[in-house]
Amino acid sequence: MAGFILAMTVFMLSFSNVMAGEIQGPYFLDNRNIDRDPVTGIAVPPGFKATVFADIDGYARHMAVRDDGAVYLALTVRMGRGSNMGIVAMQDTNNDGIADVIERFATDIPGTALQFYNGYLYFGSKTAIYRFSFEGDNIVPAGSPEIVVDGFPVQRLHEAKTFAIDDSNNLFVNVGAPSNACMEEFRTKGSPGQFPCPHLDIQAGIWKFSADKINQTQFSDGMRVATGIRNAVALEWSREHQQVFFLTHGRDALFTLFPEYYTAEQSSELPSEEMHTLREGAHYGWPYSYYDHIQNKRVLAPEYGGDGTEGVDPGLYEKPIATFPGHWAPNDMMFYKGEQLPEYFKNGMFIVWHGSWNKAPLPQDGYSVIFVPFRAGVPGNDWQYFANKFKGERLLENPADAAHRPTGIAEGANGEIYISSTVSGRVWKITYSGK
Repeated sequence: MAGFILAMTVFMLSFSNVMAGEIQGPYFLDNRNIDRDPVTGIAVPPGFKATVFADIDGYARHMAVRDDGAVYLALTVRMGRGSNMGIVAMQDTNNDGIADVIERFATDIPGTALQFYNGYLYFGSKTAIYRFSFEGDNIVPAGSPEIVVDGFPVQRLHEAKTFAIDDSNNLFVNVGAPSNACMEEFRTKGSPGQFPCPHLDIQAGIWKFSADKINQTQFSDGMRVATGIRNAVALEWSREHQQVFFLTHGRDALFTLFPEYYTAEQSSELPSEEMHTLREGAHYGWPYSYYDHIQNKRVLAPEYGGDGTEGVDPGLYEKPIATFPGHWAPNDMMFYKGEQLPEYFKNGMFIVWHGSWNKAPLPQDGYSVIFVPFRAGVPGNDWQYFANKFKGERLLENPADAAHRPTGIAEGANGEIYISSTVSGRVWKITYSGK
């Protein structure tokens, strides 16, 4: 078994390198031959500089940056790790790359998503979308938040209400599925899936609301735009591409639930993490199917009669526009619009991978930020590692031992990039100065 695991590890390194293409110029990292910076705890490409912008006590999530450069970080409570909630406002007033002004507000609300829109700071909690207004250049809001949308279901799993706002004031909200695969008996070996899956009625999809209207509720004011999406934590509107893009968290436990069809090694790499564009009325396949990037096809889920090889009827579900190795956990994405980075990055996508927790017997993986170039509105398959070594130097068996787990990304007022980590509460600032 040890020899097989080693062989699989070598194979996946080669497979990942094929997926990522050749290392291009000075902008990217060779994932295998880099060292962590002893101060920042991560590695960035030649020509780039990372500083520890802030170390925040709390379980850090997504970020947003105001036009004046103030950085806002969401905090949540997750599985008992950290009790601080709300939003942290940070400023670097002496331009040394480190936040010297730190203020907290909304400390009774746990949340994930943040975005500035029409002068308001929008904040996605576990059951609602809020917005805050500001007076002048104060970094703390003037008063209590307004409720934009409320009434989302209370759930223990995949509860983060991430969102995107387009140029027509449409607010798109991710409502995750509180389930792995909609089984009749939750995570029970061999249990069949529920059909139809009841979660598809109110969860496991993306809902649309008005971004400039307050006191909306999911069922009175919302419209379900798409379904069959297990959990789209990474959700983004691209003005350049005029599309909403998202990445899904794929299901897990194929081997432990259906060992007659899957080996542990297969289960550690499947299913694919999928990138999609949002299309009204579309079904994206969960829980009835999943995408297999090794077979390059959508496969019928074992809970619904699949055996790991049987495909689905053409046209039932959306095909991903890009796929990535399983269990990496896409938690945020960002299209770069600034001028500081080289032109190569313009309108391409950064993806933040929170990292796996269930890839045994292979080492845990992900825990990185990659860059995906776009050409004619389509993602290239020559993605590259941009920031890495978040998890630490050694092979990682337990994700709880990771030094950092990247979660959020935001572009600064001058084109710099900010990245956040959940387990450490750290926020990095990454700038480019050339060779």
